[in-house]
Amino acid sequence: KAILRLSGGTSIADRAKRVLKSFQLRWQVQDGRDLMVGLDPELGLADSGDIEEDLADLFIEVGRLAESRGRGVLFTVDEIQCLALDELTALIVGLHRVSQEQLPVMVTGAGLPSLPALAGEARSYAERLFSFRGISNLEVGDAERALAQPAADEGVRWHPDALERVVAETQGYPYFLQEFGKQAWNVADGPDFIGPDDVDKAIPIITDELDTGFFRVRFRRTTHMERAYLSAMASLGDGPYRSGAVAATQGKTTTQLGPLRDAVIKKGLCYSPSHGLIDFTVPMFGMFIRRELR
Repeated sequence: KAILRLSGGTSIADRAKRVLKSFQLRWQVQDGRDLMVGLDPELGLADSGDIEEDLADLFIEVGRLAESRGRGVLFTVDEIQCLALDELTALIVGLHRVSQEQLPVMVTGAGLPSLPALAGEARSYAERLFSFRGISNLEVGDAERALAQPAADEGVRWHPDALERVVAETQGYPYFLQEFGKQAWNVADGPDFIGPDDVDKAIPIITDELDTGFFRVRFRRTTHMERAYLSAMASLGDGPYRSGAVAATQGKTTTQLGPLRDAVIKKGLCYSPSHGLIDFTVPMFGMFIRRELR
């Protein structure tokens, strides 16, 4: 449902339409060529080719239009940590500009725990511009309800021991709860019960699916040296890990491995829960790496 309609003959609406026409998006396709999408660009408005300047212009004009209509504009961005540094910088600069002019434009983004550090690297004032809210794994009771309630709605009951096993395996991570619940449901004899034996039968299926479609895809995006760093982490058991201990397994200092540590954080594979510590952004990743290296 549209928040604003760019209709009417007001000068503000006309100007906003010209800016939207001028703004372009650019992607680089696999063969290295640039693919550009635009709306009949007009010179002089959001057409400089500098994404920081152009996105800020776009935000300003949309914000002015919203203000003139007594409305607000909210952009929502999922997986925001996947933005390239220049794209994240442009987003922050654009929000800073509308904040300075007190225009009704906001952005809500969802991302991995590494996001605050990435935003701070993009612009030092990002921590003052954004309000960061951590969303941790589900608590035991909430995780059990997430599995049991949808099943109960279909007339199916989970055995308490089966619920306890799944929550322990997933550590309350929502996506993994979905996968465990799906596979346990599929393998259960039923018709109205999911028990511990069903979870036992489901675990090899779940492990294979997560290894193939979730963990391995991410692991293979890393360089050889980054994989060595992640493997060093996994060799220490369950995290979080002291950065010095990870470096020591490779006979290096924390300073020498600092760039690798930063690289795996930027790729969203790890985050720093506190100073001097590092951990995987999702549970079970360390177990996957240990399986991969057997």
